[in-house]
Amino acid sequence: MAQKEVLNKKLEELKTEYSKTKYNKATNKHLGILRAKISDIKKEIVLSNKKIKGSGFFVKKHGDATVALIGFPSVGKSSLINLITNANSKTAQYAFTTTQIIQGIMNFNNAKIQIIDTPGMIKDAHLGVGNGRTVIASLRIADLIAFVVDVLDINSLDILIDELKSLDIFINKNKPDIKLIKTDSNGIIIPINKSGISDEIIKIILSDFGIHNATISLKEAIDEGELIANISNKAFYIRSIIILNKIDLKKDYRNLINLMAKKYNMKIIPISTIKKINIDLLKEEFYKNLDIMTIYLKPKDNKELDPIIVKKGVNVGNIAKKLHSSVFNEFKCAYITGKSVKFSNQKVGINHKLENEDIITFITK
Repeated sequence: MAQKEVLNKKLEELKTEYSKTKYNKATNKHLGILRAKISDIKKEIVLSNKKIKGSGFFVKKHGDATVALIGFPSVGKSSLINLITNANSKTAQYAFTTTQIIQGIMNFNNAKIQIIDTPGMIKDAHLGVGNGRTVIASLRIADLIAFVVDVLDINSLDILIDELKSLDIFINKNKPDIKLIKTDSNGIIIPINKSGISDEIIKIILSDFGIHNATISLKEAIDEGELIANISNKAFYIRSIIILNKIDLKKDYRNLINLMAKKYNMKIIPISTIKKINIDLLKEEFYKNLDIMTIYLKPKDNKELDPIIVKKGVNVGNIAKKLHSSVFNEFKCAYITGKSVKFSNQKVGINHKLENEDIITFITK
């Protein structure tokens, strides 16, 4: 029997055992062990299929930021990428039209934003159904995930979120504060545990990773699966939004948005690719949710402004390094006009934090 079949069979056996085990004090420890084993097996399945034949699934990062479109087949991803980028993705009124990852560049506010259109996902994608593992793996280059949902089938969103979580991709959530320091003796010490997981289960999970001596502090709520993902350094945290497509087919779609807003901690943008409704609004939301901004460079005694796109939170030194090492090494001061300063042409140092649309002039030694 091939390794893949062995792993899948073992996974199903563990899932069956877990589902049949009733929760109580006596079985709590056993259930924790089963959860850890199920998570490990899932990761082994992914690794055993790391090399996948075919083309179009391995995407390089281009532009200033990357948005990945993800959704069930026939939700309108291909039509959308054709509307907002220079891509040419095949479209049709039937499932599984896109069989590879299509990419294009969307130009907005001086930024070149890479949009990738992934093949339609389905249930159990994390186990390899429909090349799902490879599609999900490609999402790790993205700065933003956009769930494209059919207004007539919003239940697919829960499945998509679960599929990502099964491969340790956590959406719209900050990385939990976990401090793990391995030691040579004294066993497992847990000075702080606000996770909601019992100390006993934490020790079992660490033991499964061969960690028998360590100090671990968990300062916020987290479940066993996410703890395992962080210990194994597989956890990936990313921002996401919801694109509610085909609103032209449902008159009361605004009531649906209100219901979804209560359930999901995500921005919801209603659109119609057929009627071209809210496409410009969607472009703006992409830009807002990518944590990027435009900084204008103004050479001394020159009125020409040269825009560059950077991540929010950068300082003057970061921009200097981005331009050239000599600008950073020979930095004397900079003059800023914009939101980050109190008055125009204010003199600042290398650690001054910049804001969107600031204008900067570098002075070197």
